[in-house]
Amino acid sequence: MQYSREPDYLTTLADGTVKQLNPFTGTEVWTVPGRGNRPLGLGGVNAKPLDPDKHGAYCSFCEKRYEETPPEKSRVVHRGNTTWETHYRTPAEEMYNTVADFRRVPNLFEILSYEYWNLNYGYTLPTHIAGRREAYLASPAGRAHVLSVVDMKLKASGLSAAKVAAMGEDERIAAASGFFGGGHDLIIARRHFTDGATDDAQLAGAGTLTPDEHAQFITYTIESVKGLYDLNRYARYVTVFQNWLKPAGASFDHLHKQLVAIDERGVQHEATLAKLRTNPNLFNEVATNFASYKNLVIAENDHAMAFAGFGHRFPTIEIYSKSEHPDPWEQSPEEVRGMSDMIQAMHAATGADVPCNEEWHYRPIDVDLAMPWRVMLKWRVSTLAGFEGATKIYLNTITPVMLRDRVVERLFALRTERRIADSLKVAFEAPCRPNSLRYAQPRR
Repeated sequence: MQYSREPDYLTTLADGTVKQLNPFTGTEVWTVPGRGNRPLGLGGVNAKPLDPDKHGAYCSFCEKRYEETPPEKSRVVHRGNTTWETHYRTPAEEMYNTVADFRRVPNLFEILSYEYWNLNYGYTLPTHIAGRREAYLASPAGRAHVLSVVDMKLKASGLSAAKVAAMGEDERIAAASGFFGGGHDLIIARRHFTDGATDDAQLAGAGTLTPDEHAQFITYTIESVKGLYDLNRYARYVTVFQNWLKPAGASFDHLHKQLVAIDERGVQHEATLAKLRTNPNLFNEVATNFASYKNLVIAENDHAMAFAGFGHRFPTIEIYSKSEHPDPWEQSPEEVRGMSDMIQAMHAATGADVPCNEEWHYRPIDVDLAMPWRVMLKWRVSTLAGFEGATKIYLNTITPVMLRDRVVERLFALRTERRIADSLKVAFEAPCRPNSLRYAQPRR
């Protein structure tokens, strides 16, 4: 067989220009000297003092405004020390009996609505979900809650107050099926601002959670992903993402993840699968191994590795699970905790004032090839413009080496401050063994 050499995914030219090629998507990215020396975050510009009377009620995701979101599917409550409890099917009358550290609620404006699944696939609410809907609506408090949220949704969709008022109760409630059996959920964290915050620049992001809190956030998200697959047999993939701050697409500057069940794998997965079928060791060779050889590794622990990514439209930290289990819900608690600690540390090093997207990638449920669970943390610190549109060459203001250096420096300080897990081996401490990702076996 004729030998075919992999392209060089990272090239530095004589003038300092860095050209990158994404090994999975083929995206071409350039970094031109002099364009990366600018502040990254929002910087607390025009920060305003917080009003103590609004504590816990700053936005619709806050703990004193639960009634502004659709009926929750579950919540995680911290009972102190290491005790965390998951409560399911909380009645409307008990909505405020406990304070949820994390809540799972339906998205008010679904990407794929209940009607989408119903009309295109004949999907109907499973018996236990239909029973939950009936029980919630049978309660006066529950019925009032659902009608209130439906009215809010209809008005936000452009209907006048008069038109909404003219609709019958049954017609309004018919719009609430997605509140119980829909496929687009939010995982909402408790805090809007950090504990003890005095101004509105002190937002509570993923990196301000403690490692223990973040581990619950990740574990709960994985459980919820599995729940959406169990709920809808027509879902081929549940995409997971987190938009942090409005420049990154967030509706509220309040920490939350989104889970969306879709009926396709997506273009990116299809392109990756085509390459994976010819080289099962693809992720080791062109991701973690390549990053190690180029000294782009940021940190490593027993179960995960983070490195400065290449070939992305925005500066991107890539975080890979080393587990032999491609499905996150099949991984051991220790493996999930290892990934969580790495993700939390990368957010903490990024800083809560930097707009970013957290994107999860893992094996689609109908794929028989093994692929690792991996998370991309993308810094939204530049705006795509005419050059990118005309050439499909993207200008990224921060090279992978610059990204590595910024994050590594911050990680050492955070570890000293005990704000991240002490199990992380940073930069030169990381062993960086070839083929450290242990995924490999096809699904039986």
